[in-house]
Amino acid sequence: MTGMLASVNSVDEAILVLNENVDIIDLKQPALGALGALETSLVKEIVSKINGRCRVSATIGDLPMVADVIYPAVTSMAETGVDFIKIGFFPGGDWQATINKLATLQNQNDIATNLIAVLFADTQPDYSVIVALKKAGFKGVMLDTMNKNKGSLTQLMTKNRLAEFVLLAKSKHLLCGLAGSLRLVDIEELLPYAPDYLGFRGALCMAHDRTGQLNQQAIFKIKLALMR
Repeated sequence: MTGMLASVNSVDEAILVLNENVDIIDLKQPALGALGALETSLVKEIVSKINGRCRVSATIGDLPMVADVIYPAVTSMAETGVDFIKIGFFPGGDWQATINKLATLQNQNDIATNLIAVLFADTQPDYSVIVALKKAGFKGVMLDTMNKNKGSLTQLMTKNRLAEFVLLAKSKHLLCGLAGSLRLVDIEELLPYAPDYLGFRGALCMAHDRTGQLNQQAIFKIKLALMR
């Protein structure tokens, strides 16, 4: 069954979605960009409060794809105790050099096995990178949107491209997630692809404002729709 990832930016929000039985609590700061990062001290506090009751992921921020920038950000976030570390593969930089550098983490406390690559639908990414991610020891790959003002994932990506992404990720035995300004109405369209999880932020907030306050009723409706 497809699980629910809920993005939160505080202890209170994390406890709220925990009580709604989401499958992954995703820590990020929407006000700082597509994958804005929380301070590691706050991430540690939230991980402590969750205390193993739910899997927790965290973003490292909207960083350039430069190995010497990404690598220390990943190792720093790994020290917080999160289950998954999400890395945005933004346009530019050197993707392969970054992947190669992160691959060296495989022999360091298995950090690399917890890495989730985030590709952005509005950049029409080359899916061949998924093969390199698998070889480097990544745990999963996610398709998201970079510009939250351009519409939801289903508006930016064709059905064929969505299906291709999920099938390739699954063929490489990677966790597969879909996100990107997803709305309640998108769930019915995306469930047939059978991703491992769907990610939400704006749809969980008052007036669909991803930087605003979470709405408990909206969280419940999303969770219910995923269970059908």
